[in-house]
Amino acid sequence: MNKTAFVFPGQGSQHVGMGTQLLAPRPDLVDSRYRPADDVLGIPLSTLCWEGPAEALRDTAITQPAVFLTSVATWDVLRDQGIAPDVVAGHSLGEYAALVCAGVLDWTDALRLVRRRGELMAAVNESVPGSMAAVIGLRIDDVERICARVRAETGRIVEVANDNEPGQAVVSGEADAVERVGTEARAGGALKVLSLAVGAPFHCGLMAGIEAEFATELDRVTFAEPVLPVVSSVTADLVTSAAEAKSCLARQLTGRVRWTEAVQRMRSQGVDRLVEVGPGRVLGGLGRRIAPELRIRSTHDERRLAATLADFTTDADAVGAALPQEV
Repeated sequence: MNKTAFVFPGQGSQHVGMGTQLLAPRPDLVDSRYRPADDVLGIPLSTLCWEGPAEALRDTAITQPAVFLTSVATWDVLRDQGIAPDVVAGHSLGEYAALVCAGVLDWTDALRLVRRRGELMAAVNESVPGSMAAVIGLRIDDVERICARVRAETGRIVEVANDNEPGQAVVSGEADAVERVGTEARAGGALKVLSLAVGAPFHCGLMAGIEAEFATELDRVTFAEPVLPVVSSVTADLVTSAAEAKSCLARQLTGRVRWTEAVQRMRSQGVDRLVEVGPGRVLGGLGRRIAPELRIRSTHDERRLAATLADFTTDADAVGAALPQEV
């Protein structure tokens, strides 16, 4: 059906210099997005995006608004070229940018939410040290069984946090339990187990303690009805109302990221082109492995952004050539 999905990245896609490729053709973004974001949060977020240092960008409370801001600014560039999606989705944190794109959230409200979300998540790690690890080469049900066995034997929290693609699951929980799951996964035939450099054990029961406080933050914000289809990463289904969008954001804290299912859901909606809007190229790689027939486009750097813009121009020209020309 030739539909385009905009997908917005989550934590882990940050890098020093992100967003700088947008500023040469669009210096107005400094005044329309970056400086207002600095003022809203009271921190030099724009400078941290452009200049780092990398250590600061690894702080969850900085990472989350920085990735969000870069994603929204990138969306501006596409939108102002007349490029619009048929459906949107975001990987965990990226769902906030997707909801801005769909008209559900005001961008400054979303910016404040992701900042607070990052602060609360980082605080969890200070009280109960946790970790995350990617298990590559095992079926997700096998990883779930290993987690269940480790929980039963140790009494520790460890869960599947992300179903990123077939054969790649991320586990999250208390550090010693995550390490044990990794050991058992290797013994069970996993090709790799990679520790992830993240600021907190996301998407597991350790985050339950901040749910009530974050729910209060969500209650302060106005949610509007979506103006285009949104696929939630926590349900892998369409978000059909403002109330459902709010519920999905609340459920994200402890809920699994169902990215494999989310991409498959978009594919079932007729999506054949996936545009990663924001920093990094993680989602493009996942999409290519989940649904190899998808056309994948990126906005990660100047070359890829230019190629993405040209791709839509080529499509428009092709459509125009097929239509009767005005005389």
